[in-house]
Amino acid sequence: MTAVSAPVDAHEILAALLTDAPEGGELRAVLRPDVLTHTRAAYDALYRAPQPLPAAVLHALAAVSAEWQGSGPLAEWHRSQGASAALLAADPLTEDPALAALRDHVDALSLSPALVTLADQERLADAGHDPRTAVLLSQLVSFESYLQRLVAGLAALRGLEVPAADAPVRTPRTRDRAAAHGGTTRTGRIRPAHFTREQLEWEPWIAVPEEGELTDEQRDSFASKSSANSVYFRMLSLTPSVTRARSLLDNAIFLPRDGLPKAERELAAAVTSKVNDCIYCASVHARKAAALAKREAEVEALLAAPLERDADWIAAELSPLGAGQDERWAAIITAAAELSRPRPSAVPLAPLRAQGLTDPEIADLLCAAAFFAWANRLMLSLGDPSLPDAA
Repeated sequence: MTAVSAPVDAHEILAALLTDAPEGGELRAVLRPDVLTHTRAAYDALYRAPQPLPAAVLHALAAVSAEWQGSGPLAEWHRSQGASAALLAADPLTEDPALAALRDHVDALSLSPALVTLADQERLADAGHDPRTAVLLSQLVSFESYLQRLVAGLAALRGLEVPAADAPVRTPRTRDRAAAHGGTTRTGRIRPAHFTREQLEWEPWIAVPEEGELTDEQRDSFASKSSANSVYFRMLSLTPSVTRARSLLDNAIFLPRDGLPKAERELAAAVTSKVNDCIYCASVHARKAAALAKREAEVEALLAAPLERDADWIAAELSPLGAGQDERWAAIITAAAELSRPRPSAVPLAPLRAQGLTDPEIADLLCAAAFFAWANRLMLSLGDPSLPDAA
């Protein structure tokens, strides 16, 4: 009988997530099997299935995103998959405006998702990229953001460090912007000015298929999550194979009744959304966490916590998020927040273990936070939240 070896570094963890490498056996002891299955399916849908952009371009953009987010294993992985050298170069892409627009968008979304605007989507369109490519680009950066954090979290569980990648030397186009809180959307609706547990609306910045225009494949891509009346899922159906894997992964992380209590998985989603400054996602999952845990005051304190942000809208000090919480929730909030940094390095797991969380329960927490690195970037890069019409 062949012994199952444990991953000895973050590169082997990544290989075990994406392939049938023998080191995957130990990962499966803490990671839900469906999470592994649907993570691989999303990777295959992005990089091994036909797409509007060549695989060499996709892998190069993924490597760029990994470098912005500090993941050495992911950057090396995608560079080894035949990534386009032109996109990986530091030089401006002055001779190819279409490629330049793609890379500029990846630069912004990887580092500062809350600063992406309608004007950035219009620049993609002006460079010749259609809505399907716009959604594909957001899916790519968002998936890589999830995958990076999954690797970082699993490495932390084994006490391993993740080799860092140097960030590109370019200045992202979003530098010195501020996130659009308040004001109006392009259709005149009111954007929320503050984090809230109230139910919000959301409107896309790109053309979205009408319900009657959806193919069977598109409907199937989100059938497990929503009806065809959801403009958000109709938009994501422009990348149906990726969206189907994502929908199933979402269910695999958040629906099980065993493991980490559902309220605390929802709390991790709300924390991540607060760090990434995604008011819409925070509203949904703070509402769920408060209802499931029956702890409205604690969730309201999380939403109201002040975070000072720099010129890239990054919060260096995240400790206000856990202030005033009990020890268990403070440990959960801190771990989810640290994993949600643009360049996560140290994920504090000792406080979680001190509260009695097992490694599979910690993996549930890490998966919930990692998944919302994906969810937030989709919401923030493709549309605007707004207050309900009744408001």
